[in-house]
Amino acid sequence: MSMSSSSFSYVTSLLRRTCAVDLHRGKRYLVESRLARLAHARGHTGADAVDRYVGRLRAGADRNEAERVVEALMTTETSWFRDGSPFAALDLLLGALPARTGGPRLWSAGCSTGQEPYSLAMVLLDNDVPDFSVLATDLSAAVLRQACTGRYTEHELARGLPDGVLERHFRPAGERWQVSAAVRSRVTFRRHNLLDPGGPGGTFDIVFLRHVLMHLDLAARAAVLGRVRRHLVPGGLVVLGAGETPVGVDDSWRRLTLPGVSAYRLAESAA
Repeated sequence: MSMSSSSFSYVTSLLRRTCAVDLHRGKRYLVESRLARLAHARGHTGADAVDRYVGRLRAGADRNEAERVVEALMTTETSWFRDGSPFAALDLLLGALPARTGGPRLWSAGCSTGQEPYSLAMVLLDNDVPDFSVLATDLSAAVLRQACTGRYTEHELARGLPDGVLERHFRPAGERWQVSAAVRSRVTFRRHNLLDPGGPGGTFDIVFLRHVLMHLDLAARAAVLGRVRRHLVPGGLVVLGAGETPVGVDDSWRRLTLPGVSAYRLAESAA
């Protein structure tokens, strides 16, 4: 199945309006293949199935269909302890925070199927950090449904899970493995669009905003960083993905000197 240029433009415009993700023409095959599955599920067949499906989408025949398209096209690439360094340096990140009362609050923004927030909770438990909590948010209801169960296949566990973690923090659950209750109790999942003016609730000591900005256009990056800064405690930190930077987007952030970690704090004049 292939799609017309008009259908491709409509779908990419929908994604840009909804979550500011800018899919270039090099992603056309990805769009076609994922929409082909949706089209087939709705009974459309033949060479023009995707175009007929997009035509139905344009007509607004089903209000939930646009949401299904956005979820189908969102990137959900993730793994356990992804990139390694931010998790290895978590004690240093906590040590760089101002003195506080109570345990640290962390926010995993764009959490996908839950590997990042659960990895954070596992490290914090292993390090005996008291009274911490992790809020995990994502735009996709589908990935959050899996994340909330905490259940993963052996194939999913093979992606980044270090030796010994399975025994400490997982329990058998039929043909899958489930994150232990001790870990799950520290993580709260919530659906949230980072472009929404309203925040996820509360303020945070550290926001993990990794592998999110890279998918957004410049204006959306600035908007997301602006929303995140409103939910940081004074002196709080933002951790970005490797290769991501606020430089040229919002220059009021200053990078911490930590090996292998893209961690930033607002300059005192901007806090």
